[in-house]
Amino acid sequence: MDPLTHALLGATAAQAALGPRLGRQAWMLGALGGVLPDADILIRSASDPLLAIEYHRHFTHALAFIPCGGALAASPWLLQKRYRPDWRPLLAASTLGYATHGLLDACTNYGTHLLWPFSPQRVAWHWITTIGPLLTLILLLGLLFSAGRRSRLPAVLSLLLAVAYVGGAAWQRERALDVQAEIAAARGHQVARAEMFPTVGNPILWRSVYQSGTTLYTNRLRILGEDNSLWKQGSRLKLFREDDLSAQALADPRIRRDFARFSYFSAGWTALADDDASVVGDARYSLRRDGFEPIWGVRFHPGSVAATEWVDYTARNRIPISELWSEISATAAGYRSVRELP
Repeated sequence: MDPLTHALLGATAAQAALGPRLGRQAWMLGALGGVLPDADILIRSASDPLLAIEYHRHFTHALAFIPCGGALAASPWLLQKRYRPDWRPLLAASTLGYATHGLLDACTNYGTHLLWPFSPQRVAWHWITTIGPLLTLILLLGLLFSAGRRSRLPAVLSLLLAVAYVGGAAWQRERALDVQAEIAAARGHQVARAEMFPTVGNPILWRSVYQSGTTLYTNRLRILGEDNSLWKQGSRLKLFREDDLSAQALADPRIRRDFARFSYFSAGWTALADDDASVVGDARYSLRRDGFEPIWGVRFHPGSVAATEWVDYTARNRIPISELWSEISATAAGYRSVRELP
């Protein structure tokens, strides 16, 4: 999730629990705890371009690391003598803020090592995207009213609304998965695995991806009411596996290692970019609705000193509000009723 929402969630949780006792220190501690796990973005290497994605949302986001993270977040206060008599509530506020971070990230697509060091699983519930303006606004208003009125009630109410928002998105995802299953069945596809990815800022539009054989099928779904669910046919992609690497690339152990790392990061959803077959992309995301233009991927250079290149197109990621609204309002071209399945 974006840093602002993380800070607001941590601050609001701490304010709701400890605001009456700590005053403004509660939300400040919660905010710092809420963003501190993302300090792992500093873990990177010029010689290993995949180190950053390997360790982002790693041990600093784990449930087991919460006590350590909470203590680190509280340390600027605990190092000052005047705050030490209240060390218990101070530590509780920072730890509570820290604890919200990994759980919120697990609600998105990216994958979070919540269970480290006990499991290598990247937990991703695929309920919301990393940018959620409505969720951010709910938390912001709750915190402002709570801190301004010195009352925990607005903070508690905003947390309840935030949980309801995420819960509604989770319910929407289940409905989208049902539509996805209908589409696959209507096409006569045997589904090997399937996933549903939320789109930016709303729980109405979803990116459907499923695998049948060695082909990935993507579709755009608009889920709103039993009779108003729409779908738009997307692209067909060939699943890219290690066996699809060139003979020269397969002969390079660095490339085989890095492909495995990228595939693990992408949860196995890997395919070549439509416009650049040299890029193996993460098919969970696409910059285009009518094809596959990955937000990020890797390019391999067998025999080179730097055998792996990280390809990052996030700077191209634009969200035209008019296009987004046309899809939400069901005026965008290409959408059909779910009843009109092939």
